[in-house]
Amino acid sequence: MKGRPYAALVLSMIFWALSFVWFKVANVDYNPITIVFIRLCIAILFLTGFIWITGRFTAIQKRDRKYFFLLALFEPFLYFLGESFGLTYVSSTVGSVIISTIPVFAVIFAWVIHRERLKLINYLGVILSFIGVLIFITNKSGNIVMNPKGLALMFLAVVSAVGYNMVLRRLAYDYDPVIIVNTQNIIGAILFLPLFLVLDLKDLLATGIVTKSFGSIIFLAIFASCGAFVLYAYSVRFVGIARANIFSNLIPVFTAIFAFFIVGDRLTVRNGIGMAIVIAGLFLSQAWNNRKTGVDAGFTGKGD
Repeated sequence: MKGRPYAALVLSMIFWALSFVWFKVANVDYNPITIVFIRLCIAILFLTGFIWITGRFTAIQKRDRKYFFLLALFEPFLYFLGESFGLTYVSSTVGSVIISTIPVFAVIFAWVIHRERLKLINYLGVILSFIGVLIFITNKSGNIVMNPKGLALMFLAVVSAVGYNMVLRRLAYDYDPVIIVNTQNIIGAILFLPLFLVLDLKDLLATGIVTKSFGSIIFLAIFASCGAFVLYAYSVRFVGIARANIFSNLIPVFTAIFAFFIVGDRLTVRNGIGMAIVIAGLFLSQAWNNRKTGVDAGFTGKGD
């Protein structure tokens, strides 16, 4: 039982790493909003069927409705807008490296919002991670070689993910992970519906079903929107947000491997050094001690 939450975390990170690659495959034929909307709809059908078969339905308490709306607003809505459009400008590997800085921003927000006192090694880790990102996205002359718009959109996804984690901690103990994920997907799909109808429906009808690209959307729905989120929400119950966030350090490593074999992404030596520094900084920023952090201390199961 002790190892199960950690195994679930590793598996969720593998699914999320693959999501960057699957998106690039789907994006060949479909627009970002189309990918996200169809992905959410398939995930809703899959999870609703699972809830109906297993009898896991749980009513959302009135006091928690605003938190579920905020949860969905942060992720999937704002997060997927940032990530999906960002990945149209940067490679899957670059996107995963930027997304991997989520724990760094979680540490910063924990300090700002919860006044959490950090150790010197945590601050050094934050600085080191940013240095690693700068090395990854710049050339020897110090010029940014990545698309600035893509980087800005990916960082929108990062900030949204931090907001998602802060709201999730109020709900993780009171609701089944499947209920949490399905509810956020339903609200997210409602938020995306007007954008899809106005911007993408015509293009989707013109494109039709392209087997390879549409298959990637199905993979995104089942493994990333369902499997990864459920496994992550389940694990948070046992290890907390701060410890769970450490595992996101694995995402760029997995993504680089999968992207190399599936879509042919290549890393330069400078990229590899930057990635290594980012990951090292992430571990330092999350260095654990015996006290409860502001993030994990919030896991009372009843809301703060």
